[in-house]
Amino acid sequence: MAWAFLVLAGLLEIGWAVGLKYTDGFTRWLPSALTIVAMAGSMWLLAVALRSIPIGTAYAVWTGIGAAGTALLGIILFAEPATALRLASIGLIVAGIAGLKLAA
Repeated sequence: MAWAFLVLAGLLEIGWAVGLKYTDGFTRWLPSALTIVAMAGSMWLLAVALRSIPIGTAYAVWTGIGAAGTALLGIILFAEPATALRLASIGLIVAGIAGLKLAA
């Protein structure tokens, strides 16, 4: 169950990272409120997952999910470049996440 909480925490991290783009510097109230709720939820779920997953593994997986997911959504939502090097780098992050899960 801890791994499910950790994955959900990572997904919420993607949500708040992308949400920051929509807040316009926290001047738009609805995107700002949703972003803050996603931040709090992500931190809470990470804390719950840390009850049984080592901190080094959990934090690396959490940030990896957030980094890879945010980079992919940047490509999809904001027309950021999808170069081969960028996609390969995202693949390396995913491989690292999988490796940490297998090693835990």
